Amino acid sequence: MLSKAELAAAIRQEGGMSRRLFLRWSAALAALPVVARQVEGRQQSRPRFVDAPFSLGVASGDPDESSFVIWTRLAPRPLEPQGGMPAEKIEVRWEVAEDEGMKKIVRQGTALATPQLAHAVHVVVPGLSPDRWYYYRFHSGDATSPVGRARTTPPRSSLPQRLRFAFASCQHYEQGLYTAYEHMAQDDLDLVFHLGDYIYEGPASVKGVRKHAGPAKTRLQTLEDYRIRHAQYRSDPLLHGMHARCPWVVTWDDHEFDNNYANDISEVPNTDPVEFLWRRTNAYQAYYEHMPLRPTSIPRGPDMQLYRTIHFGRLAAFQVLDTRQYRTDQPNGDRLSPLDVDALNPRNTLLGRQQRGWLLSQLLQSQATWNVLAQQVMMAMVDVDITEGKGYSMDQWPGYAYERMQLLRWIADRRISNPIVLTGDIHLHWCNELRVDDRKPEQPVVAVEFVGSSISSGGNSRPAKEQEYTESLKAQNPCVKFFNSQRGYVRCEVTPQTWQSDYVVIEDVLKPGSPAVVKGKFVVESGQPGVKAG
Repeated sequence: MLSKAELAAAIRQEGGMSRRLFLRWSAALAALPVVARQVEGRQQSRPRFVDAPFSLGVASGDPDESSFVIWTRLAPRPLEPQGGMPAEKIEVRWEVAEDEGMKKIVRQGTALATPQLAHAVHVVVPGLSPDRWYYYRFHSGDATSPVGRARTTPPRSSLPQRLRFAFASCQHYEQGLYTAYEHMAQDDLDLVFHLGDYIYEGPASVKGVRKHAGPAKTRLQTLEDYRIRHAQYRSDPLLHGMHARCPWVVTWDDHEFDNNYANDISEVPNTDPVEFLWRRTNAYQAYYEHMPLRPTSIPRGPDMQLYRTIHFGRLAAFQVLDTRQYRTDQPNGDRLSPLDVDALNPRNTLLGRQQRGWLLSQLLQSQATWNVLAQQVMMAMVDVDITEGKGYSMDQWPGYAYERMQLLRWIADRRISNPIVLTGDIHLHWCNELRVDDRKPEQPVVAVEFVGSSISSGGNSRPAKEQEYTESLKAQNPCVKFFNSQRGYVRCEVTPQTWQSDYVVIEDVLKPGSPAVVKGKFVVESGQPGVKAG
């Protein structure tokens, strides 16, 4: 195995972290979880807990027509190292029932919560009936978890008449409360998609409505740092309460690890590449430990397979993307820039060759009425500089404009049915019509993009002279059909005939119990590119 010292020496010799060295180092780190799983230790089938071990609640995720994942983590003291658990394997019993009272048990079994994975449990429950709601819970020792609610998806061959889901992103713990999830829990949803920035990796702030646990002067570094940050977020009763309501489908953006990182490149110049990859290994493992992901996503060192497809019968196929792990570095120093030769460089990629090939293959064989990209950064080519200059975000798809335009041209040429893009990241609500080149409004609309604001990131901050800014922004960018700067989420109702997105905003994320208001409704009709007000 290539040691840290050997890698550092090789980097000095080659004058930097080459792709060849990165792959060698990744391969070395990939062995670490395998080694960890071989650690011997005591096993307890009847542990005794002084504090309640299910403090982080329960969750389900990644459903298909016969199974879903159920998750929990034993953490009686979640903000302590290892969650206050001993370095022992603990037996956890699980049950899945047809009723909330857990009388009609249809599946049950045991799983081991190991210290190597912070005593988190990921159980894939097989052999379930399609298109059914179920209830589940866990037991360990004399402790019993809350009851969660999950569902399987309709059969792949069927055409469901309705899907109701929400998508969300960006939930900075210090900058606002999770009131949005309190309202979302009343929406009677089939699914939730979380599009990234589930945690924030920065140091604890002296400001904010509440305070991060962890380092006060540095970003998260160690595996325990990331575990404690995830546990703090998960401890919020509104967040883990919403997790218990229905299955979640998750993907990350940047703050789960490092702000605006691009593959193996930090936004901070001269970052030690060895330490950067070690930190990425820690961040990815903690993310897996706390998400209702299938074991196929268990990280291999600094690498983790996250892109995948979620089918809801033939009504909708969701291609869940990862636009961080495989991207090239942002052009133009990651500044707002014109769409110049650097932004249009054909070598720039958000997806990477393998993920892009997978995506095209999935779209080509899709039989779904609605074909959805669930992803992180805004795809619309929006000039946000309302002065006389030009300002496109190089961290979003405009910084990778060649790949973006090629993708939309491919979708248009192959007549992919009803393409929809779901986006997070930007802490703002948008509704955009997407063309191959959004600077040319005479081109036909190819897809519609719905962008959700943050759950809490940014607090109640809003642009100065917001009305004037909005009017100038829309006049300058004909692709923009709606803009709102408040916190919230997007609720969607999908039928074979129509797609409706409701933009839900929270009036004040600094005060508990703040009301929710729908500030915009937009509809796409099947077979009719473009969007209209609902």
